[in-house]
Amino acid sequence: MTRKAIVLLSGGLDSTTVLAHAKSIGFDPYALSFRYGQRHAVELAAAKRVAEAQGVADHVVCDIDLRVFGGSALTSDVEVPKHSSVDQVEENIPITYVPARNTVFLSFALAYAEVVGATDIFIGVNALDYSGYPDCRPEFIKAFESMANLATRAGVEGGAITIHTPLMDKTKGEIVQMGLALGVDYSLTSSCYDPDESGRSCGHCDSCLLRLKGFAEAGSSDPITYQGV
Repeated sequence: MTRKAIVLLSGGLDSTTVLAHAKSIGFDPYALSFRYGQRHAVELAAAKRVAEAQGVADHVVCDIDLRVFGGSALTSDVEVPKHSSVDQVEENIPITYVPARNTVFLSFALAYAEVVGATDIFIGVNALDYSGYPDCRPEFIKAFESMANLATRAGVEGGAITIHTPLMDKTKGEIVQMGLALGVDYSLTSSCYDPDESGRSCGHCDSCLLRLKGFAEAGSSDPITYQGV
């Protein structure tokens, strides 16, 4: 019998790779995306394309509005930082960090998991090539998993909740290689924090630079279109 799993799907490189991985190891994925007031809402169209291409059991897009708090370049009028090189990506927590976003997302995933009868949740967090977000660290995931098993019926009744982070210790290059080996079509994805009106990636935000670094390390070309190209 195939096991159900909730996969957090932003439509970007990492979450798309995680979705393919979950399928490859025998899970029946239920994709969960969020319309949270992000300025790069084009990623939701990418998530829809990816979900359809990979044949998920269901794809839920949940509406929450984190613009009511702001505090991030992704949910307010603060300008998204741009750089000419990946070496300029900050090691400190950048302004593109959305306060408590992964805590919020995982909480919704936990509720969805209980409803569909899943005890497994997949998230594409990474502690190597990432933008310094505190909610992408293994310590956070471990703590959330412990909380999940105290706060849910499944946890109390013995069906332990597991949070899977298959990309945690991988470089962006290794993630791209993993996805290509799984047959991922990265032309369907979008990673940019500040795309133009037609959805073309800027090529200079932290997310674009890390993505391009990954494809270069993997010896492959990024199939998406960038502004000015």
